[in-house]
Amino acid sequence: MIGQISKKRKMYICFMNIIMIVSVGVTCALVLFLISYVLIKGIPNITWNFIATKPSYLTGNIGILPDILNTITIIITTLFFALHLGVGAAIYLNEYAQNKKIVAMIEYASETLSGIPSIIYGLVGMLFFCQFLNMKTSLLAGAMTLVIMNLPTIMRTAQESLKTVPQSYREGAFGLGAGKWRVIHTVVLPECIDGIVTGCMLSIGRILGESAALLFTAGFAHTLHGFFTGLTSSGATLTVALYVYAKEQGEFEVAFAIAAILMILTLIINLLANWISYRLKRRIAE
Repeated sequence: MIGQISKKRKMYICFMNIIMIVSVGVTCALVLFLISYVLIKGIPNITWNFIATKPSYLTGNIGILPDILNTITIIITTLFFALHLGVGAAIYLNEYAQNKKIVAMIEYASETLSGIPSIIYGLVGMLFFCQFLNMKTSLLAGAMTLVIMNLPTIMRTAQESLKTVPQSYREGAFGLGAGKWRVIHTVVLPECIDGIVTGCMLSIGRILGESAALLFTAGFAHTLHGFFTGLTSSGATLTVALYVYAKEQGEFEVAFAIAAILMILTLIINLLANWISYRLKRRIAE
């Protein structure tokens, strides 16, 4: 009887291993196919004139330099606000909050926010930021909308990372006479840099891929602005430009080129984030 059970168990383990290997293979194949298809269709249409000029309806020129700058502006502005609010909320929930009911309510609210469709955020952002706060259709209104969208992601990843820091680290610092904030600032936060960087990378991916919310809040103007003047002006990001060129104008070659640039830009930003995380950890270790 024991031999039969052992044999069934081995067959079950073998079967589950096969399922996992097939699942990994299918997932990797789909990712490689999508990336390869977009790059093969998009890279041949990328030229220096395409990425370094602005569009002109008089000459028929198609350029996406304003869209690239608008995308970078939105990323920087969104992360500036979302990082401070998200990490601050995570520190409060994990290090300061004593009432478990309040913590549960905040966590439930953040999980609810992360499940709301982006089009709802766009409508709320248009009514609150653009009209009620009189920001009008601008990159700042779009960034504030994206802050609300990405706040749960940064907060939850930072909170889970804070929970992984051993309690003995805190107790040792307290035993040496350090205050609460000094312990958090010099002991706890350096140990969870990876979680914060992960939250940033996930947020950057969502910012780069967002179009529905920005159509209502940031607009789709292809105009060059300065950084600070551009925040108060309407502007299209790369995803919004992709949507406009593909669905409104039928320029699918341009759309594939923008999609390829988005993938390359995402890769560069993720590599930069990993490099910053590595440098910070080395600096802390020294």
